Amino acid sequence: MVVAGEGAAEILPRLDGLANVRAAPAGNAEDASRLVAQSHAAYVVHDADPLADVAAAWAGFFDRQDPAGTLEVAVEAALAGLRWGTVQLPDYYVVLDPESLPATRKHWWLGVLAGVSPSRVIPARASAGAVADVLSRLPSGRWWPEPPDEWLRGLGRAVPDRVGVPGSA
Repeated sequence: MVVAGEGAAEILPRLDGLANVRAAPAGNAEDASRLVAQSHAAYVVHDADPLADVAAAWAGFFDRQDPAGTLEVAVEAALAGLRWGTVQLPDYYVVLDPESLPATRKHWWLGVLAGVSPSRVIPARASAGAVADVLSRLPSGRWWPEPPDEWLRGLGRAVPDRVGVPGSA
């Protein structure tokens, strides 16, 4: 599970003592993959989002802040990491205080990712208690679509204010 947002690094150490939970800041997605592989806990919670560069590039694309091609490069790098097994998509994303995020970032979490797999993106207050509560009641639901190539390569058509609206591309 990835905890994403302001305050994640402070929250993770408070979760590590919970039953069946191994929580630690991971630094990067490859460190997170090693953490997951080495743990025997039912839940491994970290802050290393394997799609962080894709999210930043998607927001930069629609906010017109990044040069042309940045999104495509980030998507291909993420797909290579997923294919090679150096990174993996988390079972869940817990997004801390999404209402406080800039509009495009909020659309990334609650529009794009939640649209791809609705039960895998969970908003929560930025507190250890709120994240622990989420851990105690994780919803079941479909996994990320496999292979991820189609939905990741289609991100340039996932317009922020239109994501999830019937009839939108």
